[in-house]
Amino acid sequence: MRIEGLRARLCALLLHILMAMPGAACALNIESAIMPGELIRGHEKAEADCANCHVRFDRAAQPRLCVACHKDVGQDIRLRRGYHGRLRDTECRTCHTDHKGREARIVVLDEKAFDHGMADFQLLGKHRQAPCRDCHRPGQKHRQAVAECDGCHRKDDVHKAALGHRCAACHNEQDWRNTVFDHGRSRFPLRQSHAKAGCVDCHDDWRYAGTPRECNACHREDDTHKGQFGGRCEKCHDEGQWKRHSFQHDRDTRFVLRERHRTVRCTACHKGTLFKERLGAACFSCHRGDDVHKGELGQKCESCHGERNWKAGRFDHEAAFPLRGAHRDARCDGCHRAKNYTDKPPSACFACHEKDDRHRAQLGRQCKDCHTDRNWKVPDFDHERSRFPLRDRHAKVPCAKCHTTPAFKDAGTECVACHRKDDAHRQGLGDKCERCHDARDWKAGAFDHDRETKFALAGVHRRVRCRACHDRPWTGGTALPAECHGCHKRDDIHFGTYGTRCERCHAPDDWRHIIDPEYRRPGGEAKGSRR
Repeated sequence: MRIEGLRARLCALLLHILMAMPGAACALNIESAIMPGELIRGHEKAEADCANCHVRFDRAAQPRLCVACHKDVGQDIRLRRGYHGRLRDTECRTCHTDHKGREARIVVLDEKAFDHGMADFQLLGKHRQAPCRDCHRPGQKHRQAVAECDGCHRKDDVHKAALGHRCAACHNEQDWRNTVFDHGRSRFPLRQSHAKAGCVDCHDDWRYAGTPRECNACHREDDTHKGQFGGRCEKCHDEGQWKRHSFQHDRDTRFVLRERHRTVRCTACHKGTLFKERLGAACFSCHRGDDVHKGELGQKCESCHGERNWKAGRFDHEAAFPLRGAHRDARCDGCHRAKNYTDKPPSACFACHEKDDRHRAQLGRQCKDCHTDRNWKVPDFDHERSRFPLRDRHAKVPCAKCHTTPAFKDAGTECVACHRKDDAHRQGLGDKCERCHDARDWKAGAFDHDRETKFALAGVHRRVRCRACHDRPWTGGTALPAECHGCHKRDDIHFGTYGTRCERCHAPDDWRHIIDPEYRRPGGEAKGSRR
């Protein structure tokens, strides 16, 4: 109480002294004297007169003076927009208290607790995960952050501003790569195959405005007609499958397409500009260049040829030489040298196929012994009648694998004749491959180790794979040792203490089984049991 009284008397004395001064100076010094501290750097000029921010005896007037200087905030409050316009508490000093010194920060924002929904930009999708500094640049007010997509993502705009700045019309904050543009509302609705096309297939460089809608504008390079049929592709093609045209020749023309004519390409007949050049209906009008008879048989092609297969013709060949098998598909000029067919080719195979004889006459001229007119490439030869009957795997091997030359008789019957490069032993075991291998499975082998070597396989040795001991092909050098120690030196847990005759104590059926119960270790311990 004494301290409070002393403070009150000091204040009264100070007030008395100041009141003795002139009016304006008195008021200024009183306010300066009782000012709680310096203003921040931004309010430094307002510090000269307290009336800039305060009204005597009217504390409620202070917010009005704040917005008088901070006009942008005042505009938000009047229009009830932005963060300040949505606050219920309109007292500025609730959040911003001054007189804390020049370097004080009176705008302190808790980024984690701040409700961005009260601002004019609600955070949605990926924006929720973005840090504040990505949009709010240093040295700028938070309200100065742009709200348009282009403000932050201009460098990400693959359209190079060609579509304007309304990114939200096609993209969203959840995944900007997944567009939501409704092409059906444009001047070119996407149908059938167009609905599966990528945007860049039609919009080069991601430019959308001014994209032409004509088929030929995008598919000029796909036009197999090379512009011959004009640019109105939709007259014959649709968006479902452009390779399947909708033009019906039987209905739309006077020439009905039958047999081979249905599968022929349009340009095979229509060599000029479509719809301008009228074609004749007679065979000779299109096939004059195909007449191998050179006009000697007249122009009535249909007398011998049909639309199903004009090369085969309708001539009855049975009386002269019955056509069987592949002969039915052979060209007439393959046998008839004269274009008018007045010649009479011989009926022997060799007369026509001498140049096709890959055996070079080494097997004689009786082609029918091995070949038929059904398919001469597939022989009908019985290999069982040869010096080398085909067994097991050999029966599935193509002829060319063994018969590398047209002279089939030159092929050897020894294994090494064909499998020399497959010999993993490098001829170290000789050429009698059949001693160990057979045609059923050459990898399995049929080698009798007990009979063919000095080391009979006993016990677990019978189950061991060959490569466990023979780790490399034998080339005729030194054979493997027959003593246990030769292979199992690394397995000797005695480290040579008991010598190298392992069989004195161990059996091949189980090396852990001791077979000499009288033998003792150096320390005197008996070895009559399993370890």
